Amino acid sequence: MKIENNIPSSIELEQLTKLYRAMGDLTRMKILWFLMEGELCVSELAYKMDFNESAISHQLKSLRSAHLVKSRRSGKNIFYRLSDDHVIVVQLSRQKSKLFIMN
Repeated sequence: MKIENNIPSSIELEQLTKLYRAMGDLTRMKILWFLMEGELCVSELAYKMDFNESAISHQLKSLRSAHLVKSRRSGKNIFYRLSDDHVIVVQLSRQKSKLFIMN
């Protein structure tokens, strides 16, 4: 069996690395979890997570660059939401994996 033919391109591997790096942080995972409930602005996330807005914005920047969240501006506020449903599937599968390991 030749594995070399199945190796993704360097660009694809880099994108995958960015995705796992973005999801490999507890704070960012919590943000994704809250965004599964729906769209939230930075101040709402900061309140729910008991963090300052600057720290939340910094984490959201990483999630945006990994294409896990999208944003829209409404007046002075920027609202964030999950990019699409595949993010929810990844979140739920990670949760199930964790529950399986703990049992």
